[in-house]
Amino acid sequence: MKDKFYAYIEQLQDTITSKLEEVDGTATFKEDIWVRPEGGGGRTRVIENGAVFEKGGVNISGVHGELPDSMKAYFGVEDANFFACGLSLVLHPKNPMVPTVHANWRYFEMYGKDGEIVDQWFGGGQDLTPYYLFDEDAVHFHEVCKTACDKHNAIFYDTYKKRCDEYFWNTHRNEARGLGGLFFDYCKATPEMDMQDWYNFVTEVGNSFLDCYVPIVIKRKDLEYTKEQRDWQEIRRGRYVEFNLVHDKGTLFGLKTNGRIESILMSLPPHVQWVYDHHPEKGSEEERLIDVLTKPKEWV
Repeated sequence: MKDKFYAYIEQLQDTITSKLEEVDGTATFKEDIWVRPEGGGGRTRVIENGAVFEKGGVNISGVHGELPDSMKAYFGVEDANFFACGLSLVLHPKNPMVPTVHANWRYFEMYGKDGEIVDQWFGGGQDLTPYYLFDEDAVHFHEVCKTACDKHNAIFYDTYKKRCDEYFWNTHRNEARGLGGLFFDYCKATPEMDMQDWYNFVTEVGNSFLDCYVPIVIKRKDLEYTKEQRDWQEIRRGRYVEFNLVHDKGTLFGLKTNGRIESILMSLPPHVQWVYDHHPEKGSEEERLIDVLTKPKEWV
């Protein structure tokens, strides 16, 4: 399973980066192959200063070795080895009318003393973080997510949409990071879903990503915007940074397992503002976005 899924994310990285270069039309991804001293490595691809994408990364990794002490405590084990692989991407467009997007699809195995698999699961999801709210874009993103889910289980979309709203929640701000999407974790074998079934579901979601996002980018990338709207984008990016560094489990896992710091922090935008006690004007488009972020909606 681990070899099969790693081959899948290698192919998916190629597909996604090729399409994004086509959409940008100017910038290309810089590739960086890296090795983790404790075991494994990855292939980082970063795009910067493009016509559409100000900064973005589409990274794959496969790491293995002894589970770090912090993770042993988290999983409640004394001695264990692990393997983890996944694709993680974040795209920060230049135009504030185009939303930031994040996605991740991953697989994890844990081994006993004799090298046997004692636990394994899939996780992942994809979510949208706009700076200006176009309802039709939110509906489109969620419709594609729901279509992917419905092919495998009628309750998956509602379940994983709710988990996404709960997970990407900045508790210290009491607001969502964005408009959500899907979030699933610890997807283990059950009488209803074996690991091949989970593989089929996760790859279905992964394959849906470009359909979720690219039509929105194409529709919004050439819209005009003001300096004030760009400032708002940078203020909201600050909230994105706060979530990733304070709450995000993937970021924290990478930091605690001696992950590659440049790959982990590629999710951070290049230009951000923290304005003291900032509040949008009453009745503005900026306030409308905040209203939705404090009270997540059902989009489909």
